[in-house]
Amino acid sequence: MKDSRDVIKRPIITERSTEQMVDKKYAFVVDRRSNKSEIKRAVEEIFGVKVSKVNTMNYKGKLKRYGRYSGYTAQRKKAIVTLTSDSKELDFYEGV
Repeated sequence: MKDSRDVIKRPIITERSTEQMVDKKYAFVVDRRSNKSEIKRAVEEIFGVKVSKVNTMNYKGKLKRYGRYSGYTAQRKKAIVTLTSDSKELDFYEGV
């Protein structure tokens, strides 16, 4: 069993994800090998909320070039976590 802090890497804070926070949907970069039930358990354990739904997306690395050298950016997995209506809001901006 993985540690919850190893499953959830960081929140994704963009204009679109901030707009979705009104609907209690939060975006996270997660470990590529984790599944939906592990992501759900990790979010509930770390933030103390109830999760109703988890959607995941796999992203391949993009080809990047610098002069004659080329390579790929890192592959990643993104999770959109929907909280139940009676759960509290998550605050990523506390202490700012």
